[in-house]
Amino acid sequence: MVEQQSDADIDRVFHALADATRRDIVRRTLVSEQSVTQLATAYAMSFAAVSKHIAVLAEARLVTKRAEGRVRLVRADPDALARAQDLLRSYEDLWRGRVDRLDALLAERPDATASAARSVTASPAAARDATASTAQAAAAPPTGVRDAAASAPPTEPTHP
Repeated sequence: MVEQQSDADIDRVFHALADATRRDIVRRTLVSEQSVTQLATAYAMSFAAVSKHIAVLAEARLVTKRAEGRVRLVRADPDALARAQDLLRSYEDLWRGRVDRLDALLAERPDATASAARSVTASPAAARDATASTAQAAAAPPTGVRDAAASAPPTEPTHP
């Protein structure tokens, strides 16, 4: 089950993981704890720039820093990565369910699919009309799932 996280927490995690250098720092520190100096030597950038990357990762709680004497050690937090993976998996499950429902609806009405395909050659607007209600029904979220799409009222397609 996905642990509830605030939108701000989720944004920080995915912002941190959006950068290739930060992803590499996480990868390196998952293997073993490393000093900031060790990490800085691995990249063609200043020590300060690497420190800023580490600060972004620490703010997102993807890594932890600790002092051992004068050395600052960095270690990735596998639990934080697991939470991000769980969140992505929940979105994947949501969309797979929607695609499965669309497949089921199309399988129930093979004549609608065939007539929509025939209509494409006759009129693209007619094809949109024939498949719009089926696509909207399939895109509805599963019972009990609330997201932005579920809370918005359904809209009818507009035609020029």
